[in-house]
Amino acid sequence: MAEALRVGIAGLGTVGASVARVLVEKAAELTRQCGREIIVTAVSARDATRDRGVDLSSAKWFADPVELARSADIDVFVELIGGEEGPARASVTAALEAGRHVVTANKALLARHGVELAEIAEGKGILLNYEAAVAGGIPVIKTMREAMAGNTVSRVFGILNGTCNYILTRMEAEGLSFEDCLKDAQRLGYAEADPTFDIEGNDTAHKLSILTSLAFGNRIAAGDIYLEGISNITQADIRAASELGYRIKLLGVALRTESGIEQRVHPTMVPTASVIAQVHGVTNAVAIETDILGELLLSGPGAGGNATASAVVGDIADIAKSRPGFQHGPVFGRPAKELQPYRKARMRSHAGGYFIRLTVHDRVGVFAAVAGRMAENEISLESIVQHANGANPETQKTVILVTHETTEAAVRKAVEGITQDGHLVDKPQVIRIERAG
Repeated sequence: MAEALRVGIAGLGTVGASVARVLVEKAAELTRQCGREIIVTAVSARDATRDRGVDLSSAKWFADPVELARSADIDVFVELIGGEEGPARASVTAALEAGRHVVTANKALLARHGVELAEIAEGKGILLNYEAAVAGGIPVIKTMREAMAGNTVSRVFGILNGTCNYILTRMEAEGLSFEDCLKDAQRLGYAEADPTFDIEGNDTAHKLSILTSLAFGNRIAAGDIYLEGISNITQADIRAASELGYRIKLLGVALRTESGIEQRVHPTMVPTASVIAQVHGVTNAVAIETDILGELLLSGPGAGGNATASAVVGDIADIAKSRPGFQHGPVFGRPAKELQPYRKARMRSHAGGYFIRLTVHDRVGVFAAVAGRMAENEISLESIVQHANGANPETQKTVILVTHETTEAAVRKAVEGITQDGHLVDKPQVIRIERAG
């Protein structure tokens, strides 16, 4: 049997403690599966005295994760600190430069510095594994990096944030407001005390940028993603979507177009009968569309200690199964030096259907004016419905428009015109309608 694989873990929070516990409790099974022992020989955490539910007394403790990363006592450095800079970046860089394999769950670090780190890893002939960085326990990275040889990806999209999906699910199922659902998510630990990173789409954007690089062979460009969160979604939107046969989800979408690669994160109306519309609660799902395989949908737990730990342990096991002299595949499916510069598509040229909700003054000519603005921008309407406004039924109306396929530029111009006409009571709501499997 090969020599034991020595693992050092930096960060013993919920995920780190779960990883250590799995490696200890499943040691015999992992040895049988990998053909060698996997031993936690070193750890780094702020508090060495805290009970983490696993015996780590035989592991060497390091106050400085960078020192751990350079230690000769480890073969694999597992980074579970978090953050795109500071100790996380410094320790991962140090580990790679010292010739240590690295496993990380840090999507922010990869979204910002992934290509740079990949170049170091590939230059050293070592592994940089990051399955847990996207969609928790779903093996989407391994699938895209290793199991789709020969396939050309045209689109990748999905539900990549469990907090947002939980909130939207509760809003629809129980008729609760966004604010009430958010408070409940915080109480249950699904949302942070400051939930901005999740609810405004930043977390989804980081994950999408990694998937985009794997799908299309471009350098990661997390800063070039069109971004909208879910904080402006109301019960009026949820009800209208349901009446029209749709469900609202926060999707990350990346696709190749003639003008470049389009990356966007925003609330989306998907047909209720589609598979992705059935993904509820904190569950994640990723759909990949290819020329050979067709459409593949992967779904499962997207967050939490056990789900993330499972992905991290899977990455460690892959390293344990590799042998000296084996040529490892590139970090992002193609050699990092060959990743193409990101060419951003013109977002406003995106074509598709749109849901538009307008709260207007109830007076003669408004309905015709709205229809006129649509016509002058060559927008064909699939349906147009007018309701009395619940808050002020005598003076206001709610107008729901669903368009046929049109461009974003046309929709925005029409809505701007309606706003300038002075007919609106509140800010208009525009939600894209996405084709979904």
